[in-house]
Amino acid sequence: MRRIVLLLGILVFLSSTAFHAQSAEYNLRYSNFFPAPHKNAVLAGEWCKEIEKRTKGRVKITLYPGAVLTPPDQTYDGVVKGIADVGASVLAYTEGRFPLMEVVDLPLGYKSGYAATKLANEFYKKFRPKELDDVKVMYLFAHGPGILHTTKKPVYRLEDVKGLKIRTQGTNAKVVEALGGTPVGMPANDMYDALSRGIVEGVVIPYEAMDGWKLEDVIRYHTEDYGAAYTATMFVVMNKTKWNALPKDIQGVIEQINNEYIEKQGRLWDELDRKGLELVKKKGHTIIKLSPEEDARWAAKVRPVLDDYVRELKAKGLPGDEALKFALDYLKANDKKPQR
Repeated sequence: MRRIVLLLGILVFLSSTAFHAQSAEYNLRYSNFFPAPHKNAVLAGEWCKEIEKRTKGRVKITLYPGAVLTPPDQTYDGVVKGIADVGASVLAYTEGRFPLMEVVDLPLGYKSGYAATKLANEFYKKFRPKELDDVKVMYLFAHGPGILHTTKKPVYRLEDVKGLKIRTQGTNAKVVEALGGTPVGMPANDMYDALSRGIVEGVVIPYEAMDGWKLEDVIRYHTEDYGAAYTATMFVVMNKTKWNALPKDIQGVIEQINNEYIEKQGRLWDELDRKGLELVKKKGHTIIKLSPEEDARWAAKVRPVLDDYVRELKAKGLPGDEALKFALDYLKANDKKPQR
């Protein structure tokens, strides 16, 4: 009888231990707006697997690509509300929500996605914008030079932009307007359909989108206006309550992985730009390289967008001039055009 009681006690203890081990696992849902085959969605999946591996299975993250869990423009709020535990999307999809971070999206004349990604994270580290305080920022990333691509009309000069309906998001609407085009706002997931149906006649975006979003099917002309090139800052954020519930050792592991993925993400953008450019060359698309003089005209046209940013942020009591100086100084020292 005593043996039976002892055996039952051991079974109760083991079952209790198993229950606690199971409850110690942290199962998280990750909403990502990139379509599943896109290399950025693949990299997000690798991030999830790396966290599971290094936490020895204590944290498991299920990736939901293609905006199936939350719409791209609602992902940030979806994370805040706990609809998703982790989310990735574009800050500019909720225009005006992140005023200080908007400096990274300005037409600063970007040359590489790596530099844009590094700038986004260095800027966040230095300024710690309160606008992101309702989540735990994993890391930020930003695409390569956003230049002009058109479907039917080649753009050789600034005057050719006038009246063109161009798909935009957030801050780059101001860029298109400054260049003389007509901005039409929409998320990336709607670009292909809008371009194929003629709802818009062009898009300002990196070469990456020719392959990643299959725009090579509907785009024919590529105007390399690097003097006016912008980027779009994207985020990977976690619900703050979920983050605070993680043990300190797990948080430390995730922070380390985040730092590594800033590097991976930045280098991936340049790789994807090269692939997109190679693809359109093979398809016989027209690539228009602006002369230095013409490129300077485009840069001068968008300069008021930078000045407006400083003025608007000062009116809100935010350090717009300091933010812009930091961004320009960083790019001057670190942004070199990749060899192709």
